[in-house]
Amino acid sequence: MVQIHEQIFRDAHQSILATRMRTEDMLPIAPIIDQVGFFSFEVWGGATFDVCLRYLAEDPWERLRKLKEAMPNTPLQMLERAMNIVAYRNFPDDIVIKFIELAHKNGCDYFRIFDAVNDLRNMEVPIKTVKRIGAHAQGCLCYTISPVHTVEYYVENFKKLEKMGCDSLCIKDMAGICSPQRAYKIIHACKEEGIKIPIDLHSHTTSGMTELTYMKACEAGVDILDCAISPISGGTGQPPTESVVAALQDTPYDTGYDLELLMKCREYFLKVWDRYRHLHRDRAMKVDPSVTLHQIPGGMLSNLVWQLEQFGAIDKLPEVLRETARVQRDFGWPPLVTPTSQIVGVQAVMNVLFGRYKRVPQETKDYVRGMYGKPPGEIPKEVYEMVLGKDWEDQIIECRPADLLAPMYKKCKEELEAKGFSPREEDIISYAIYPLQTEKFLRGEAKPEFTSDELPLETEMKGRRFKVVYAGEEYEIALRKLASKK
Repeated sequence: MVQIHEQIFRDAHQSILATRMRTEDMLPIAPIIDQVGFFSFEVWGGATFDVCLRYLAEDPWERLRKLKEAMPNTPLQMLERAMNIVAYRNFPDDIVIKFIELAHKNGCDYFRIFDAVNDLRNMEVPIKTVKRIGAHAQGCLCYTISPVHTVEYYVENFKKLEKMGCDSLCIKDMAGICSPQRAYKIIHACKEEGIKIPIDLHSHTTSGMTELTYMKACEAGVDILDCAISPISGGTGQPPTESVVAALQDTPYDTGYDLELLMKCREYFLKVWDRYRHLHRDRAMKVDPSVTLHQIPGGMLSNLVWQLEQFGAIDKLPEVLRETARVQRDFGWPPLVTPTSQIVGVQAVMNVLFGRYKRVPQETKDYVRGMYGKPPGEIPKEVYEMVLGKDWEDQIIECRPADLLAPMYKKCKEELEAKGFSPREEDIISYAIYPLQTEKFLRGEAKPEFTSDELPLETEMKGRRFKVVYAGEEYEIALRKLASKK
């Protein structure tokens, strides 16, 4: 038997609809979803926390509470970025610990914990905290293709995560580049090496080969597959839940889920998909096999295009794609996932436009210093010198980055009280992570882009623009012009 981890309320709409699905569009179908029997249901984390505050004028904690009330029988899960939590930089231990405690209190049962560079030191505090509070810790390794990321690399690190107390493991293939044979080898080797806890495979359908990968993963002994109910699946999203369930029927991997129940969910989400039609992008829904070569996730690729457009240099995109691979190698082969994808991508653009490492953002300097964690591979000395200067050896840190950070909780609480608030614990944590957005929300000044009943109609779309957030940066995108309905 294989189980499904459902992603319709988190990564599905984050990958395809700019994370804009509102809580009011989730709650009506939640009781039916609760009957399916999913292994777990991802509803929180990733970009959802940020977008709730920044664009939807929603309290992310309230979303979690409401969904738990509506789905009491299904384990709810969040994507937790280790010491980055739900943001793009490291936070001190006190904030990470308090965040996880409050997330569990408000309804989160399972925590998928990953670090962008797979530095297990960054995952220790989140895993220990999750275990202490009695929740489920899923240790996650980001997947990429490099000389460093061998089958043995994944097996050895998964064994370490099992010893750290994880209840399950996850291969996080954020770009959809894990081939069928590669998935088989990693999962089979994990089982052969005696890993006892369940193994989950997370992927995206960007490359067009993910359903084949899922089948080979089943043959290798995978326990859980990540999917999304079909109306918000495919393209840069996940494989469709109903299709995977149907494909596995009458096999040793049969999920046992009720397809008729899933079709009710599908009917509902068809309407939701239509309501967010202003966010539909053909490119996000197309298969792109080139990702198997450049390894760039869909969100990162969109960001590169946007940056080049700002410089009037969109013709440089092929050169930037090649340079991205060089920078990834220069930086010790970090997986291209938030926030390393942004760091690598921005530096690649700078290198193409101004010369290699002639312009170096602070984020690049921090990464090379080790402020995001230890890179998976070696950074060449010449890269250290180009980025940090001749005294680069004095700037490198060897400790866990969060060890250099002072506690924040008490300071944030005092700041909010000095501003006239009587904050809840949740407000203090929100403020620590996103201070400007949280203060605006607490003052009642946050306004949603629109409510679900006010979604822009096709006749109203001319000249409209909306903002998206990628790796902590805001980008304003023009809405495409559509023909009016007559």
